[in-house]
This record gives sequence, C-alpha cells and structure tokens, in this order.
Amino acid sequence: MRTWVLAAALSIAVPAAAQADKVVVTKTVEADATTTMKHEVLVDASPDEVWAAISTAEGWMGWAVPVARVVGGDPDLIESSYDPAAKPGGPDTIQQRFGARVAGKSLVFRTVKAPAGFPHWDEYQKVTSVFEIEAAGKQTRVRLTSRGYPGSDGGRALVGFFEGGNAMALGNLRQRFATGPIDWAALRR
Repeated sequence: MRTWVLAAALSIAVPAAAQADKVVVTKTVEADATTTMKHEVLVDASPDEVWAAISTAEGWMGWAVPVARVVGGDPDLIESSYDPAAKPGGPDTIQQRFGARVAGKSLVFRTVKAPAGFPHWDEYQKVTSVFEIEAAGKQTRVRLTSRGYPGSDGGRALVGFFEGGNAMALGNLRQRFATGPIDWAALRR
C-alpha cells in the first residue's frame, strides 16, 4: 500500500504540468460486460519522439516513473517503480510485457507484475492496453486504449483508479514534451 501512497503523492506533485484536463477519456461497456477505456491527448512532439518515450525504459523515465529498466536483456519486458530506491525484482516494482509492436505507430502491452498489495490484481491482469500514435499536424495524437476491465466490483474500482491515473500519465507525457523530462528528484524534495 505504501507504493500507492507514494504514486499518488508523486502524481499530485507533478505541477499542473500533468494537465489531465487536456486528456479526453471515453469508456464503453462491451457486450461481454467488460469495460474498454480510451485516453487521448495531443503532444507537441513528432511521432518518432513519442515512440521513443513510450517504447523504451529510458523514455518512460521522462514522464511515467522515476525508475524503469529492461529485465534480463529482454526489450519486451520493462520493470518500473514509483519508488526511486526500488530494487530489481523487488515488491514495489511493476512489470509491463510488450506484445505486438508497429514501430512508430502502436504498442500493445500488459502488466504482468504489480506491486505488493495492489488491489484487484487478479482482475487487472486480464486488461490489455494499446498505445497508438499518429501525426496530427505539428503534433502527435496519443491514444491509450485499455480493454478487458471485468464487469465486477473490482473491475469497476480499477476503471475508477485508471481513469484518473492514465489521464495523469498522459498529461505527464504531454508535459514532458512541453517543458522537458520530469525531474523526479525535485518532486520528492
């Protein structure tokens, strides 16, 4: 639970920088009662710059988390944490498994490890997410679509959490290109 308190504190601390109000969120309940949630934002960067930010551990550290690394030399498995002191494989880490990639266009991923105590983990591991990026004039449109949130109390709690959390994250991505990478150390002071 300590990890989630830190994550919440960091997300609140990111100065209006996050600008989550500029992230458009839509939710759809599917025929199988699962929820699909989409977050969309325009970013002042090229598709190639956005691709580097979403598809690499180094890129993630500029907007999503203070710590990210490739696990065991596998470029499709990234481990991250909101705690800069987190040890590789430690209980405060998150692992994302990248699936299908179309360089510069889309990246499919699933969370395969959550921090200890993450609520509704048994349900969240059913969710698959896709980043899609496309040129939009001088900007890049970034769409994060997450499918498979169960139609249960736990699934609805996850939708509520990630509706705001993903909006904050995409706001951070937008801000990363407006003012530079997030200075995670400054946020902890």
